Amino acid sequence: MRLQDLALPLLTTAVLAMAPTMAAAADPQPANEQVVVPEVDRRDVQRPRIPSNDLVAGLFTGIYSTQNFGSSVVTGVRLGYHLTEDFFVEGAYARTQVSDESFRQILPGGVFGGEKETLTYYNLSVGYNLLPGEVFFGSRRAKASAMYLIAGVGSTRFNDQRNQTINVGLGSRVFLADWAALQVDLRDHMFSLDLLGKRQSTHNLELTAGLTFFF
Repeated sequence: MRLQDLALPLLTTAVLAMAPTMAAAADPQPANEQVVVPEVDRRDVQRPRIPSNDLVAGLFTGIYSTQNFGSSVVTGVRLGYHLTEDFFVEGAYARTQVSDESFRQILPGGVFGGEKETLTYYNLSVGYNLLPGEVFFGSRRAKASAMYLIAGVGSTRFNDQRNQTINVGLGSRVFLADWAALQVDLRDHMFSLDLLGKRQSTHNLELTAGLTFFF
């Protein structure tokens, strides 16, 4: 028997044995086929609409000390905008009644035309939140707070005179809620005044407290 006659049947048997393996290799399992099928249905989630609360408006009242003329009650309004978490701008308008009673005891007729004169001012200031933190009321309640520095320019009208004014000061803000806060300010309003025959620079301290609302 020739060698070629024996090799042909053996080769045929080997090819038939390898056929299933080759077929399996030709049809691999897809790589992205999901092995574990989840039984939890997906639900649509809506993003909450959280307000930015960058706009601020409020009312305040307190004591305004006019140099040489004593102290009086001051009331005003403020409007501000928070540029970032640290910086904000604020505009304010306020008025008070100033008395020259102490001068009337020395000068006949006093300094003003009447016993009282209205002082009004407006300014635009820039503030910087210096010490954000919390204020604790008891052992279980805390409110967010911030101390800040503030300075700006404006104008003061007093006894028919308009005077450019610079104000500097500091304040504290305690948040009663996400939309409201209690604000306390101490400021020095500096302007030149000529009421006693000589123009002089004056320092007029103001201490106020009020409510501010965030929008």
